[in-house]
Amino acid sequence: MSLAGLATIAVLDVGKSNVKLSACHADGSIAETLATANPVLPGPPWHHHDLAGLRVWMLDSLAQLCRRHPLVHLICTGHGSGAVLVGDDPDAGGNGATLPMIDYEQPLPAGIDEAYAPLSGDFFDRGSAIMMASTHVARQMFWAERDRPADMACARWLLGLPQYWAWVLCGVAVSEVTMLGAQSHLWNVVAQRWSPIVAARGWGRLMPPFAAAHADLGPLRPALALRNGLPQGLRIHAGVHDSSANFYRYQTAGQSDFAVLSTGTWIVAMADRVALGSLDEVRGMTCNADVSGAPLGGALTMGGREYAAVAGVQPEGAKADLPVLARLVAQGSMALPTFGSNDGQFTGSAGLGRLVGPTPESAMERHALAVLYSALLAVACGDTVSQHRRLIVEGSFLRDPAFAALVAALRPGAETLVNAEPYGVAAGAALLCSHGATRRPLELRAPAPLPGLPDLTHYAAKWRATCQGIPQ
Repeated sequence: MSLAGLATIAVLDVGKSNVKLSACHADGSIAETLATANPVLPGPPWHHHDLAGLRVWMLDSLAQLCRRHPLVHLICTGHGSGAVLVGDDPDAGGNGATLPMIDYEQPLPAGIDEAYAPLSGDFFDRGSAIMMASTHVARQMFWAERDRPADMACARWLLGLPQYWAWVLCGVAVSEVTMLGAQSHLWNVVAQRWSPIVAARGWGRLMPPFAAAHADLGPLRPALALRNGLPQGLRIHAGVHDSSANFYRYQTAGQSDFAVLSTGTWIVAMADRVALGSLDEVRGMTCNADVSGAPLGGALTMGGREYAAVAGVQPEGAKADLPVLARLVAQGSMALPTFGSNDGQFTGSAGLGRLVGPTPESAMERHALAVLYSALLAVACGDTVSQHRRLIVEGSFLRDPAFAALVAALRPGAETLVNAEPYGVAAGAALLCSHGATRRPLELRAPAPLPGLPDLTHYAAKWRATCQGIPQ
């Protein structure tokens, strides 16, 4: 391979379940990706992610990629419910952390929610409803302050997940709007100010200066480079929330007045130019920020967990069988929300998930029903922010061709397109390293037609009507 074909940008993508380190080209295309699981360790003091183990893996993997690619830039991205309280030294015990990083699915101890809710401000102060378990960074801090006050008092900075890894690598601490705007409950995106809880709890001392997601924070720390065989000239950027990075991928391609529907553990709908008055927290809607800090309308539902609750164990590469799907529709077999602890778009539905009609018995029937249920959830999620606009579907659910076809069929009269690119988050993050200078067209297409796909008009109407009857 010629040097011109080698990648120059490293993207560290820290997800809830997995972590990926990719070598990317300037146009966002991916040359190579290494991946590992993101394990959760038991307490005390709470379930937490293994920052020490991830640091070893990340530095070793980065060294591998640097031997194969002339990397010049590194940028991190991560999920919005991750943050770390740190001290002054990235090399101090605990990898600079003064407290372990809370797993956001960790159940809260008694009394936290009740005490936290009155302090959390209005919808725009939070950017979302108060969601499940330990989802919000402000609530994680409130818990730490109550139960580990000495450790909290020792903290110097509160860093979002991408900014934590940037700090580990270059020693510069910054705040960044897409992370703070991702339901942290710390930042009011619309007013562009800290939420009231920050001043009320005296947390302003923990908030470092702001930097743009694309900002070059400086070179890799020389001592770190020397210890790990890394290039000392590697430039570290501030980093970005994963969904905002993905949305930026579309913005750089010139898309506007559209919505993206990303699928995986979470189904995330995100749209630009949404009327702020239409955002309704009881329908799982959110107010996020794009890389410029401007508001984005959003909606969330935990689609991956809902799929698994209906599908059960499936063979690798399972695909929905159309005759089976048609039979399930004809006989009125339905999955109704919500099996998990997150309401999604159906207020009061958490834990009430159930099957109605003839019960699917085989693995093939369970998978087909789960894909149909996932498509219904995805459309409900997307419709909350963009019922009639162009909807671009992406993510892991596209592995089953029936999914995108079902989404399109459930949106008659509206444009549904598919982006099959598998690494949109990494691509968007990589493009930030040449912010405003690099554009790459998107390869969007209509979902492939599936002959024999049943008419869903009556079935979908009955499903929606049944969901509206869920106790509120």
